Amino acid sequence: MGESIRLVIVDDHAIVRQGLRSILEREPDIEVVGEAASAGEALDLVAASRPHIVLLDLKLSAGSDVAGLTLCGQLTAATPAPGVLVVTTFLDQQLVLEAIQRGARGYVLKDVDAVALVAAIRAVRRGESAFDSHSATMVVRSLAAPPSPAASGPDLTAREREVLTLLARGLSNEAIGRELFISATTAKFHVGNVMRKLSVTRRAEAVYAGSKLGLI
Repeated sequence: MGESIRLVIVDDHAIVRQGLRSILEREPDIEVVGEAASAGEALDLVAASRPHIVLLDLKLSAGSDVAGLTLCGQLTAATPAPGVLVVTTFLDQQLVLEAIQRGARGYVLKDVDAVALVAAIRAVRRGESAFDSHSATMVVRSLAAPPSPAASGPDLTAREREVLTLLARGLSNEAIGRELFISATTAKFHVGNVMRKLSVTRRAEAVYAGSKLGLI
């Protein structure tokens, strides 16, 4: 059968890691060699175990929804570099593109079925790219979009502009969710994206930066 695919799972939720392990250990050609809950643990584990593939969630701490992006870049810059397959709950065109820019070979959502996940892992091991239908659509859309003229500010999506406007009203994540008919978790995700794109760390700073750029 050839060499098994050595794989590390990086996710801050133990139940997710256990679920992925139980699915993947049924495959005769996949060997889960370790799990990590944080970026530091992941770097140490990957250095010690030299896996072929790292399954990486983007959210690795309570304070950041995209801490995994930084880790992705660190992993793919290593020698030898594992193939990084992002497995996350977040679907956002900018996140997909940033993950690719940082060296990720694939991007799938956590609701992907087991057969598709295993197929994605095997594709990455072969040196191919692996995207589920949703993230693939994002990639195609970005490639098909005409180049935008130089802008004076970050490229916020329509939803992110809505969120920024509600931030300016002082609304909490829960209140933003009610206004936009989305969950508080999704609202928090969009708020995090807005702050990341505006290069700020506080909500008030996001409002100030947005107003200076004419976004609100």
